[in-house]
Amino acid sequence: MTPPRFGTFSIVAFERETATWGIAVQSKFIAVGAVVPFAEAGAGAIATQALANTTYGPNGLALLRQGVSAPEVVRRLTEADSGRDERQLGVVDAQGGSASFTGSKCMEWAGHETGEGFACQGNILFGPGVVRAMARTYESTGGDILDRLLAALAAGQREGGDRRGMQSAALYAVRKGGGYEGGNDRWVDIRVDEHPSPIEELKRIFQVYDMTMLTREDPATLLTIEGDVAQGLQHDLGVLGYYTGRLTGTWDPVSQAAFTRFLGEHNFENKARTDGKVWPSIVNYLKERARAETERRTHTAPIVPGALSRGPGAPDPGGSPSRPPKKKGSGSS
Repeated sequence: MTPPRFGTFSIVAFERETATWGIAVQSKFIAVGAVVPFAEAGAGAIATQALANTTYGPNGLALLRQGVSAPEVVRRLTEADSGRDERQLGVVDAQGGSASFTGSKCMEWAGHETGEGFACQGNILFGPGVVRAMARTYESTGGDILDRLLAALAAGQREGGDRRGMQSAALYAVRKGGGYEGGNDRWVDIRVDEHPSPIEELKRIFQVYDMTMLTREDPATLLTIEGDVAQGLQHDLGVLGYYTGRLTGTWDPVSQAAFTRFLGEHNFENKARTDGKVWPSIVNYLKERARAETERRTHTAPIVPGALSRGPGAPDPGGSPSRPPKKKGSGSS
């Protein structure tokens, strides 16, 4: 049985200033993020597609790890592969060198374009404008590598993208110690495996991931927690049940403790600060949660007495109802 081919457009890139490698990809194929992107901090990044040879990923990274250049990696991988005419490949190396390969039997339209620190490639596309738009957009977009990768992906879709439509997308980026709590190098790894608008969904998920896991906000936007900012935080924390004090606008230890608990319970440890300042994204998130909680109390009938008067962070005034009563003569545990 002939293996399935799938139309895909992708970009692999290197950001020298932060030593970050990344890939963005979209396809009319289920879970494209499980097939196309490979990257290793300090080595490089690879996209393998069309009739994808997934061994290109680990084998190519092994070569990149040895300092082999992107063009040479492409040459070695494809020359050793009897099925190369149906393959497509994009590579960036540890120095930002780039190279692509499009096999002669890849389904039309298929092609690629490379530039300084990036390579764009695609097959079964609406036309050559797809990879051209990706390349020009990556070169001209401001921000960091993540902003530029997502912009390039969206630009490719605006030019028609995969001519069969959309199904899945992924964004993958690595940098030394970039993973959760610095435990690995996987800085960003998000996927949309099946969706009618996967790029837009990928961007939506990235916004949440960015606010929760990353620290990309401009420090110049930090707000000092005092006056109206402090009072607003106290109010919103109060609505959600984390704070029970008065709305004084004074950021006292009780207010700080309530805020710290809120950050921990909502997975915002990355946004915690000890300098008396707060990121605007957290202020806005807290305000939106408080608004939603107020809406809930206004329009939802209570299931248990007092349920609507307490936020999700409030302790249960009746203790834990799930703990069974002790039997006579039983000791504590």
